[in-house]
Amino acid sequence: MTDGKTLAGTGAVDTALLIGRLLLAWIFLHEGSSLALNFSGAVEAVAPLGVSAPLLVATIILQIGAGLSIATGLLARVGASALGLFCIATATLFHTNFSDQNELLHFEKDLAIAGGMFVLAAAGAGSLSLDSWLGRR
Repeated sequence: MTDGKTLAGTGAVDTALLIGRLLLAWIFLHEGSSLALNFSGAVEAVAPLGVSAPLLVATIILQIGAGLSIATGLLARVGASALGLFCIATATLFHTNFSDQNELLHFEKDLAIAGGMFVLAAAGAGSLSLDSWLGRR
């Protein structure tokens, strides 16, 4: 197995892309689901930040839709790009009080996730993805 292939014939890069996609998608699927399941509480929580209910709905749709896109590898480059831009927007709009250590941490976390999303958008989902499976059909 010096060629980087596993026993199933899948490359180590493709396996790493699958694991990375699932880890990146998890936070958005979890957060989007949590917001959707507690919608009235979420509306109350984000209203003081100037986020309207329609914008919250759009955020939930983006998080769940793009999260599923990344997890399944269906249009993963599009989903990753969208969530990368979302993370940059979230960092710059909501986490700029750098005198608060927690806000600084969230700012840096959002930028790090955006970086991972842009790497995924550039690399693609790999062979363990719906895009690859559909392309082979």
